[in-house]
Amino acid sequence: MTPLSDCPRDTLAAIRGILTDIDETVSTHSRLTADAYAAMEALKKAGLLVIPVTGRPAGWCDQIARFWPVDAVIGENGAFWMWHDEKARKLRTRFIQPEAERADGRRRLEAVRAEVMRSVPGAGIASDQPYRLADLAIDFCEDVPALPRSDVERIVSIFEKHGAQAKVSSIHVNGWFGDYDKLTTTRVMMAELFGVDLAREAAHYVFSGDSPNDSPMFGFFPNAVGVANVRDFADAMPKLPRWITSARSGAGFVELAEAVIAARQHSA
Repeated sequence: MTPLSDCPRDTLAAIRGILTDIDETVSTHSRLTADAYAAMEALKKAGLLVIPVTGRPAGWCDQIARFWPVDAVIGENGAFWMWHDEKARKLRTRFIQPEAERADGRRRLEAVRAEVMRSVPGAGIASDQPYRLADLAIDFCEDVPALPRSDVERIVSIFEKHGAQAKVSSIHVNGWFGDYDKLTTTRVMMAELFGVDLAREAAHYVFSGDSPNDSPMFGFFPNAVGVANVRDFADAMPKLPRWITSARSGAGFVELAEAVIAARQHSA
């Protein structure tokens, strides 16, 4: 990982959009700072696409798509994306799976939930679980005392034993049944909603993140950026970002936004 300050100005000036994780990438200690929110607004005003790509639930994404300065939001690690259709003045949702498949997945996740609660003392069901439509989120440090890495790995193994996918964020282990993740849904969404073929244009888009569930995105985007706290999970990621900010969490996101905007203004 190379300091973002070393990224060539021409590379940053060519960026057309920022896709970003939320927890501890845009947020800081579970709070959305005024500076981070203003950075999203500034990116939008500068003409860039701004798209959160998160493990957070559909209930949160409804609010984000309606009220944040974003073009769309991908939620539950790729289960869907939401966007506000300005012409129709309506929130729209595109699910990757049909409802019957999602319902079957939720039923199967009940067995996973029961085994995790029985086998991993101290783990909790995420407080945002009631607002989820496709996955199960196990809390290992957000509203429960932080669990050791070995317990987090045990939670992952239980999901996988049942045939589910499992991804570790900075706060939760998210699991679901289905052949999708943040990257696969991002590629479909960019093509369907914005007419962008990321296979050809990935260098013009940045993904910023901080945790293991962001690793596929880091591997795909040649100019992916990790906020400084990505180092906390570096040994658990098969793919790391090319660039890294000097600041952690939301301040790192602000650092990225300011670098991109400054490069675009200089090249104008």
